[in-house]
Amino acid sequence: MALIDLAQAAGRAPARTLWTREDARRIYDLPFADLMFEAQTVHRRTFDPNRVQMSKLLSIKTGGCPEDCGYCSQSARMPGEKLKASKLMEVERVLAEARKAKEGGATRYCMGAAWRSPKERDMDMVVAMVEGVKALGMETCMTLGMLSPEQALRLKDAGLDYYNHNLDTSERYYSEIITTRTFADRLETLDNVRSAGMKVCAGGILGMGETVDDRIDMLVTLANMDEAPESVPINMLIPIPGTKLENAETIDALDFVRTIALARIMMPESHVRLSAGRTEMSDETQALCFLAGANSIFCGETLLTADNPGEDHDAKLFRRLGIEPEELDPLG
Repeated sequence: MALIDLAQAAGRAPARTLWTREDARRIYDLPFADLMFEAQTVHRRTFDPNRVQMSKLLSIKTGGCPEDCGYCSQSARMPGEKLKASKLMEVERVLAEARKAKEGGATRYCMGAAWRSPKERDMDMVVAMVEGVKALGMETCMTLGMLSPEQALRLKDAGLDYYNHNLDTSERYYSEIITTRTFADRLETLDNVRSAGMKVCAGGILGMGETVDDRIDMLVTLANMDEAPESVPINMLIPIPGTKLENAETIDALDFVRTIALARIMMPESHVRLSAGRTEMSDETQALCFLAGANSIFCGETLLTADNPGEDHDAKLFRRLGIEPEELDPLG
C-alpha cells in the first residue's frame, strides 16, 4: 500500500488498521510537509481542528512511591534528597480545587497519587473524590498505579470516566527505565480498566534515551489494542535533578512533532494530549504540535510536581492561533 493511501485509510476506514513498525516508520519518515498534511487531514475527519480539550491534573498524594521509575522525583528509591511524602489529600480540598479548575475552563479533572497501587484503606476516599468531581459535571480521570479487577470495577461504579496508566516507552526499552514492575504489568492494568468499562488514557514519555523505533513501537502497541486508548498523552521528559535521567539529551523538537503526527494518524479518534514538557517548548513548537493533531493539554501552573505553563500563557497562545477550548459533550 502506498504511504499516503495507508495514512488516509487510518483516518477514514471504520475497520481497525493493524499496524506494523515498518508501516508506521514509513509514515514517520515522510517529508515533513507531507506528514503534517496527512496528520491534519486525518485530524479534521474526527475533530474540530481549532478546539483543544482542557484538563487539570492534581496530585492527591505526593512522594514516597516504592517504584523506581527513572524519570520521577516522587520515587522513594531516588538517591539523594527526596520529595517528602504527603498523606492522601482530604476529599473537600480536592473538590475545592476541582471547582476552581472548572471555573478556569477545564472539562476533565485528573487526580494522581504516587502509589504502586491503591491500598484498600484508601479506596473509600478515592471513591468519594470521583463521586464529588462527577457531581460537578466534569469528566473524571485518575492515575493511582496498578489496579486489580475489583478496584477497577469499584472506580467505574463510582463514576470514573478515564483511568491513566502510561506505557512510558516500548517493551524493549522499558526495563532500562523501570525495574520494579514490567511492561506486562502495565498492560494487565489497562486490560482491567477496559474490562471494567472505563475509558483508557495511556501514552508515553519521549526523550529518555530511547530510539525512534522505540517511540514507534510504543504507538504500535497502543494503536493495536482491541480498542485504542481514548486519550493518548505524549510527554516530553523534564529531566529532574537526582533522577536517573537527569542528564538525558533533549529530544529534537521536530522529532517530537513527528511523533505527535504519527500518533494522530495511527489513532484518529483519540484525543492526543500535549502533556509534560510544554514549559520547555517554544510557542512555535506547540503550534506545530496542534497542527500535527494534538488536541488536548493540561492547564494550570503545576503538573504533579513539575512546572506547567499557566492559564494566562495558554490563553494568549490560543488567541494567537485562533484556538478555543473544547466544550464537554453532554452525550459523552
